[in-house]
Amino acid sequence: MIINNAYSTLCLPLIDQYCGDLGFANNAVDFVEQLKSLLTDTAFKVDAGYPDNRQLVINDLGEPVLKKSVRHDLSPSAKTLLEAVEQRFGERNLIDILRNVDYWTNFTRHFGPMSGSDPKLERATERYLLTSFTYGCNLGPTQAARHMRGIVTSKEISFVNRRHVSVDKLNAALVDIINRYNVLKLPSIWGDGTTAAADGTKYELYEENLLSEYHIRYGGYEGIAYHHVSDTYVALFSHFISCGTWEAVYIIEGLLKNLSDIQPHTIHADTQGQSTPVFALSHMLGIKLMPRIRNWKDLNFFRPDNDTVYKHIDSLFKDAIDWEKIQTHWQDILQVVLSIQTGKISSAVLLRKLGNYSRKNRLYQAFQELGRVIRTVFLLQYISDMKLRQQITAATNIVESYNGFSKWFFFGGFGVIANNDPIEQEKIVKYNDLVANAVIFHNVVDLTEILRDLLKSGYLITREDVAALSPYMTSHIKRFGDYLIDMETVPNLLDDDKFLVLA
Repeated sequence: MIINNAYSTLCLPLIDQYCGDLGFANNAVDFVEQLKSLLTDTAFKVDAGYPDNRQLVINDLGEPVLKKSVRHDLSPSAKTLLEAVEQRFGERNLIDILRNVDYWTNFTRHFGPMSGSDPKLERATERYLLTSFTYGCNLGPTQAARHMRGIVTSKEISFVNRRHVSVDKLNAALVDIINRYNVLKLPSIWGDGTTAAADGTKYELYEENLLSEYHIRYGGYEGIAYHHVSDTYVALFSHFISCGTWEAVYIIEGLLKNLSDIQPHTIHADTQGQSTPVFALSHMLGIKLMPRIRNWKDLNFFRPDNDTVYKHIDSLFKDAIDWEKIQTHWQDILQVVLSIQTGKISSAVLLRKLGNYSRKNRLYQAFQELGRVIRTVFLLQYISDMKLRQQITAATNIVESYNGFSKWFFFGGFGVIANNDPIEQEKIVKYNDLVANAVIFHNVVDLTEILRDLLKSGYLITREDVAALSPYMTSHIKRFGDYLIDMETVPNLLDDDKFLVLA
């Protein structure tokens, strides 16, 4: 990868400010010393704590073994609360949920003619909601119109999707829902928005289109919806990619493209996130990458230098870091990172190039060496901190649950995306996220009211029991039947001043 000299000149004045904001040294020598101290201190701390680490065992062959932590099921009081809550949820249909959430957030304000002029549709909001429902549930305009009793025709639904809704407009609508959701009180019991998890789920496609690839494991033609989901359960951003794409390149990109008020600085992922270039780029962007790695024992730990020996954990380390590579290309690394920050290049494009050029590329080697430092530090923390492992598991469980939750609403067309246009495929995934996030939002509103009523009736509710609940509830939602919309009924105003006072 070649660094443009003109752009290099533009980047130099930004380095001091950028390094200062992230706590990095602003020169190559001190930056390397920072990294060396981080790795050295972490390794010695883990080595010293090994005798007290009851989960980690290094056997006579020098192989590390992590004991499985005890699974914690729902407490009896949490199970009782869950049953009480589910009994009190009233039946909802998806169109009414979308209507209410739009009343509270006004997300349909982003939809309109691509020219930007005022909508010339009759009952524009109604049309936008019906279109969101149609494509978000994968019904298709023809099938949806058959169940709408003449409210709207299939041509009208298709027209709104083609001429009034784009990927950018859907992203903007999602941001409105996320930002309003972030103000609600209940989600703060589940998380503070500082962490998110990324994972992909397959969607079936027809064979003859640009994005579809045959997936060996599933035995069909599919694409991957790659979601970033907050620790507060709401989906922040998604990409739709082919099955052959290296998913790791989108781990960072989803956070950078997320424009909502929820801005995580820690990202969890599956084994795809173990790549050293991804660790390096995450670190340089101020993002903590903490993936769940199944084969962590097969990864190399790197010691600060060949002379360093550890009393208990020395067998974990195979090689030493080449600090000179990082120091030599420090400015190149910074220039690439600033190019991403200023929008000159995407993180996905960069990681793809680094992967392709591999060892022939000196910049790749520098990123790889930096990634080895950060990944080794993470692995040392991972094997020594049971709470960290539990946090990673909990976060990745949330995104996996979201994948199943969102696909529950994708019930039309046998779950197959019938459109062969990559842009339309991306839109369908965004529509599905919009429906899923709207249901999450509405479930939180309903759940808040139910908890308040239970408290008023003398029911003892603890924060721990509420933290065990989830807004991914679907048993009360009606998916089938006639799809009618009532624009006259106005939902209650959201009262955010009423706090849930929990024991």
